[in-house]
Amino acid sequence: MRWNRKYAIESYIRSSLWLVPFFAVLAYMAVNRITYSIGRWFLHNGLIDEKTAFLGLSMAGARSMLETIITLNLSFVVFTFGSLLVAIQVAGGQYTPRIIATTLLRNNAIRCTVGYFVFTMLFTLRVLSRMDDAIVHQFNTFIAALFGLISIVVFLFLIDYAARLLRPVSLVNRVGESGIAVIRNVYTEQTVPSRPEKPSGHDPSPDRIVTHAGISGIVLAVDLKGLAVKARQADGVIEFVPQVGDFVATEEALFRLYGGTAAIDDRELQASVALGSERTLEQDPTFAFRILVDIAIKALSPAINDPTTAVLALDQLHRLLRQVGLRHLRGEEVRDDKGSPRVIFRTPNWEDFVHLTCTEIRHCGAGSIQIMRRMRSMLENLIQSLPQHRHPELRKQLELLDKEVDSHYALADDRALARIPDPQGLGGSVGVQAAIGSQNGGRST
Repeated sequence: MRWNRKYAIESYIRSSLWLVPFFAVLAYMAVNRITYSIGRWFLHNGLIDEKTAFLGLSMAGARSMLETIITLNLSFVVFTFGSLLVAIQVAGGQYTPRIIATTLLRNNAIRCTVGYFVFTMLFTLRVLSRMDDAIVHQFNTFIAALFGLISIVVFLFLIDYAARLLRPVSLVNRVGESGIAVIRNVYTEQTVPSRPEKPSGHDPSPDRIVTHAGISGIVLAVDLKGLAVKARQADGVIEFVPQVGDFVATEEALFRLYGGTAAIDDRELQASVALGSERTLEQDPTFAFRILVDIAIKALSPAINDPTTAVLALDQLHRLLRQVGLRHLRGEEVRDDKGSPRVIFRTPNWEDFVHLTCTEIRHCGAGSIQIMRRMRSMLENLIQSLPQHRHPELRKQLELLDKEVDSHYALADDRALARIPDPQGLGGSVGVQAAIGSQNGGRST
């Protein structure tokens, strides 16, 4: 199977809601056989009496209980899917549509609870269908009653879980955790100031250019290991032109080939690139930043006007930016075991991450003193905690923040207040009066 198709299947499995209920059907078939075998073994060895053992239900009582369990679980399934659709609409409209595929559809707790409801409903339905007029299968009825009781607990858990999941702090925290994971996966080494992170460059005249021949889409992931193996075997260099997250149109340049790699078949190269309609987090270190920035600027829009949610997003951006600053943002070249360059693969640099974090939020949040103070706290903290070679871009952002404050606030007191770093935005009054009293539009220290 080609690498890009394998990647597409794995990604589909991670984000599909129907697969877990499907496996629940298989689990029901297995558990049903096991419980009936156990029940027959108990009965055959005289360990239970079908009339009095376990629940001791009559035929009418057993049927009534089993029908109630079936109705409950069917209602739970309908309610869960209905609530999920509402949650998707609310989250997409209030936060950003990009959290639907990355957070909601890939949530295993929601998928597993739906699967459990389907499993319990099918198991109970099977127990009910196998009853005759003379015998109540007490053991299997007892197991169905136990599953039904657990399904009520699971439903109550789901209500509580969904209420917590849709809170802004929970969503941005999940995106932050996913962002840290992909940063550590893409940038595996710690930063060292003496190691260059600038592009090393390559011969601008490739031997051959491979264009994209399929349907236009966004680059989701690239099989770097496979490309490096092909380049080493052909004794050449493969340059991947776009970055992960870029949109690639038909007939647009996809690869530049140097040396022996010019003989590699186009289909082999294109099979090492996964394209899709929406960005994912697997190999895209800036996508988590993009999601959090979108949440922040939407919260700062006049229609929503919720700067506190934007501060929550800034908390996670602060966390991600520190992780990026401590990593070696590797150069363009992927080398083989002998140190020879084999693949040229571009990734975002430090300035890209800082601009993505600060620029849009600074413009959209200029009218909120809360945002100005939180951004200043983030930048000053990063200057204190990151290596020296990360400081110039952070100091540049501080200067831009000062200019934004000067251009937006007419009152000197407001300018002084906006220049006080505060990790909560407007969380405390320490230093506020002193800054306002001692400065007339200058920067507080």
